Amino acid sequence: MPTELSTTSLSAADRAECWHEAVSRAFVPMAVNLLEEEPSPGKIVSRQLGPVRISRVQAGPQVVSRGRHLIAKDDRRSLIVSLQERGSAIKEQDGREALIRPGEFSLTDSSHLFRKKLDGGFAFTSFQFPRADLDVPEQDLRALTATAFTGNEGIAALVATYLARMAREAGGLDEAVGRRAAATALDLVAQLVDERLERARARTPRNAASLERVKDHIVRNLYDPDLSPAGIAAANFMSVRFLHKLFQPEGVTVGGWIRTQRLEHCRRDLLRPMAGELGVAGVARRWGFANSSHFSRAFRAAYGMTPRDWQLGGGPVAQRPAVGA
Repeated sequence: MPTELSTTSLSAADRAECWHEAVSRAFVPMAVNLLEEEPSPGKIVSRQLGPVRISRVQAGPQVVSRGRHLIAKDDRRSLIVSLQERGSAIKEQDGREALIRPGEFSLTDSSHLFRKKLDGGFAFTSFQFPRADLDVPEQDLRALTATAFTGNEGIAALVATYLARMAREAGGLDEAVGRRAAATALDLVAQLVDERLERARARTPRNAASLERVKDHIVRNLYDPDLSPAGIAAANFMSVRFLHKLFQPEGVTVGGWIRTQRLEHCRRDLLRPMAGELGVAGVARRWGFANSSHFSRAFRAAYGMTPRDWQLGGGPVAQRPAVGA
């Protein structure tokens, strides 16, 4: 059942104290400063859906904040996603300030200092999740608190649409469905964080260093036939999508670059004495080709001759490996 906290029936003199209590009860302990001499009525309607608490808030101008003493007093850690419906909010957290307009949403970490100012009458719907349930590194979340996300394109649009629908349907969902709905919402938020940070990283010169680090990892692991984009990304603490973006300026896919490196190492080794003992298949296995027939076809496509012909002739290659596939 929903919980409703309202100051409508109270006198203006009693509204400030009651509203402060209502805000802290619905969310986490916060300081509230009402900006009107005679505070407007306020209302908070909350509903628990699995692990997420959904609250619709409407009231008059005010400033809410959470300082060190309140965080120390109540250290519950929550991720709060707020969809702004009416009025605008200025939100501050983690060294940033953002203006959140109607139709936009933002992220707040309740364990960090924050301040939110609403200059006029407003309404928003918030979704309060346990922070531990969001599978996002700490530094990634901190990079995107107090950021305005527009709900009209990309993953941000999916997040906004899904959360709004979840709020509308919450009354008809049972506990099990609620938990699944909350998990899906958090997955979308995690994808949003990933997408936004990768877009930012793509504009930084650090990409060159990241690409070189990845290439070094690949070369050191060419022997592994299971070398894959997923494994490379995990070993270098990045997403698979970001890994592929690193190689886009090179005009080559990750798989294409791996194949080129393997073929080059095989080409050199086939002319060395060790090739007499290993044989063509042995050289291919040494550099990660699990299937000798596949290796022969790839070698011929790259160099215009079979591995055996290259080994016996030792002449110049007809062409360099194709790297685009």
